[in-house]
Amino acid sequence: MRPALRWPVIVAAVTFVALLAAAGLRSAPSVLMVPLEVHFGWDRATISGTAALGIFLYGLVGPFAAALMQSFGIRKTMIVGLSLMAASTFASQWMTQSWHYLLLWGVFSGVGSGAITMVLGAAVVNRWFATRQGLVMGLFSASAATGALVFLPVLAWLTSSGAWKPVVIVVSLASLALIPLVMFLVPERPQDVGAARFGEMPDAAPPPPRRAPNPALAITVLVQASRSPVFWLLFGTFFVCGLTTNGLVGTHLIAYCGDHGIAPVAAAGLLSTMGLFDLVGTTASGWLTDRYDPRRLLFVYYALRGLSLIALPFIDFSATSLAIFAIFYGLDWIATVPPTVAITNRTFGERDAPIVFGWVMVGHQFGAATAALGAGIVREEWGTYAPAFMIAGAFGVAAALAALMLPGRRASAPVPA
Repeated sequence: MRPALRWPVIVAAVTFVALLAAAGLRSAPSVLMVPLEVHFGWDRATISGTAALGIFLYGLVGPFAAALMQSFGIRKTMIVGLSLMAASTFASQWMTQSWHYLLLWGVFSGVGSGAITMVLGAAVVNRWFATRQGLVMGLFSASAATGALVFLPVLAWLTSSGAWKPVVIVVSLASLALIPLVMFLVPERPQDVGAARFGEMPDAAPPPPRRAPNPALAITVLVQASRSPVFWLLFGTFFVCGLTTNGLVGTHLIAYCGDHGIAPVAAAGLLSTMGLFDLVGTTASGWLTDRYDPRRLLFVYYALRGLSLIALPFIDFSATSLAIFAIFYGLDWIATVPPTVAITNRTFGERDAPIVFGWVMVGHQFGAATAALGAGIVREEWGTYAPAFMIAGAFGVAAALAALMLPGRRASAPVPA
């Protein structure tokens, strides 16, 4: 492989693994929920509240991380995020109070993993790829599913005897191991290593210069983007995306299966099956986004996801029924990311798009936090998760209809500064 092509592939591979590790960290609370409940006597709502805070900060940090990537660099931002993830999770093995869990897993790991989110993927795609952006973004999005695929069965096995400390040690060491990879294999820009963006023509315009450090950059871009109704449609539909994936299924499905007598290891295997099929579905979504109207793709994804969640409480929770649900739901778990990023790029321009997408991700994680906390409260008050899944499904159908109001392939010009 020619050096000009080698570096974009290397950077994409390291980014994929970093996103995978961050996704694995954020999935860990789902297997820690029952062991922490048994070991410390904390109630489900308390543990869910910490998961909700971590999920929300995971999204809230995104636009500020994207601004830091423009001002200080992608590599430095990744190293800071991974270091915070490793330190906070490793320290949690000595926690004794619920507020320790809230601080370490809710605040610090939420902020650290927030620097390693899809905004990182969007920044890398725009900086290193001139073509095949949808496909690469699909692969980055699939890393979240692969994180569940790789981490959840191992983490669930580690908790099979009721222990929880091995989980935090494994997650922290995985984060720590990535720091040298990022340090040596992620150049800041293609020009730094004599390369060009993948697929870039020789006569292409030079990339925009790095912005001067500006703590208010993320806010400035938000103010500009918020003038466009497209931003609010993207924010609202991605709120539903988070509500129907990470917050509900990612956080509570293992516990929901436990209510039906299914062991945590088997339930984690179900999430891994979803992850496997989402790896296929989200990668295919990236390929489709390069070729078809992303608005129509979003309509299909949200509609199918909503209907599958509405149907879940009515199945018999047999192995066959759950396998069908895992395949059907898994195929579009986060397939919404590539078309959402494509619409963001076309509407707001490649320079501001990662920051705008970071704010859209805030909506995603706010939705996820709402579901993580809300479903825990529903379970405490009603004794079942069924209403939470049906409500989330209804939101999915509503998001499908809202997606049709987004701009098609010929999006409007970038919003002026």
